[in-house]
Formats: sequence, structure tokens, C-alpha cells
Amino acid sequence: MLLICLVSQTAKAQVGDYRSELAFGVSGGYMLSNVGFNPEIPQQNLGGITAGVTLRYTCEKYFKSICAIVAELNFAQTGWKEELLTADDLPVINPATGQAEAYQRELSYLQLPVFARLGWGRERSGLQFYFQAGPQVGYCIGEKTKMNFDFSQRNYEDRVGVMKQAPQDTMAVENKFDYGIAAGMGLEWSHPKIGHFLLEGRYYYGLGDIYGNSKRDFFGRSNLNNIVVKLTWLMDVKRSGRVKK
Repeated sequence: MLLICLVSQTAKAQVGDYRSELAFGVSGGYMLSNVGFNPEIPQQNLGGITAGVTLRYTCEKYFKSICAIVAELNFAQTGWKEELLTADDLPVINPATGQAEAYQRELSYLQLPVFARLGWGRERSGLQFYFQAGPQVGYCIGEKTKMNFDFSQRNYEDRVGVMKQAPQDTMAVENKFDYGIAAGMGLEWSHPKIGHFLLEGRYYYGLGDIYGNSKRDFFGRSNLNNIVVKLTWLMDVKRSGRVKK
């Protein structure tokens, strides 16, 4: 995809229909997150928001495929929410409060994904389906712990397996830089005067770990996983001439 765009930019490729279009806008959405711990930590998905800015460069229409490169800069609330259960799959009750113990760690990230994108459908006015995939990097700018019990009085007796140790509950993020692969698909509705509206579902798989993964460390893996649903609005900054609607 990147080679196609570069070649078309410099040589104005004759096979495809050359484009040079730039669009800029904002986005916002909701994400479900967990961390792939090994040894495994039972979890539920943690909900959070994501918002940011988007830049899209459309370089060519190759046969019926509209080729573009998309870059985003997003603020994202990710992390994990532990599922504290006994051996009988019942909630762990804290003796001091009489309530089921609940623990979650919220991590705030700045994320920069860069996508190669293929779209099929209308460009100027109407509906278009698209798929995009590419690398993503991120940096942790903050973290916050939420729990409903005093950590020194947590219920060790009823916890099972690795949750008896639960080292992650007191460990700050060790590797703030994150990287991985993201992919998504969605629908785009365009209007020549009010811009482009995109609804997308996306999945991110982290290739890095938030904690150390050497033989001396407790976890062999601790990578981020995100499911994202987001809405984006783009406005054309530069358009190509003689493009069919």
C-alpha cells in the first residue's frame, strides 16, 4: 500500500487513477481493554474512552480500490479489571467490608496508529466500505488504581491460583512505551459540503509488555489488548479535480 502511494505520487501512475487528497478531522469512541498476563489473571473487559485527531492522505484509485494512508494521534483509557473469584466461581468477599472485592487499573496512553487503507464505494457523496491495518505505538502518561477494600486486608484465603500472589496489584507500569498492530473496518458516509463521517470497529494487539518478561520477572507476558468502536469526522483540506462522486 505504501509503495503504491509513493509510486503514484512521484510517477503519477498510469495503471491507477491518480489522487492527491488530504482530509483532517477529529474522532471519539469507546474501548474495551484487558491485559494478556502470563500466568493468566482472570479479568473482565475494562471500559474507557478514546479521542483524538485524524489525518488522511488519499493517493490513488487502483481499479475500484481507493488507496489511502491514515495517521491518528489519540488519548486512550486502557488497562484491566480483575475478576476475583473463589474455587467455586463465587465472588471473593472481603471480611472487613462484607462486599465482593473489586480491583481495576486504569492506564492513560497517547497512541499513534498509522494505517494503510483500502476503500470501496463512493468518494464524494454516498457510502463507502473500508478496511485498514498498520502499526501503532503508544506511551503511558498516567495510571490510576480503583479498589473497594484496604489492600492490607484483602482476602487471601478465598483467592485461588496466581491471584493469591497478585503482584500486579502493587506494580507500577515498568515499560511505558508500547507498540503493536491494529486493524479495523467500517463505513464512511460522505457529503461534498459537510465532509466525511466514519463509523469503525477496530482491534489492537500489543506486541510489547507493560512489565518485564525476563526469567527473573513474575510475568512472561503482559501485553495490551483493545477493542475500539469510534466515530470520526473528516473535512477535506485538499481535493483532486475530476473525481466521480
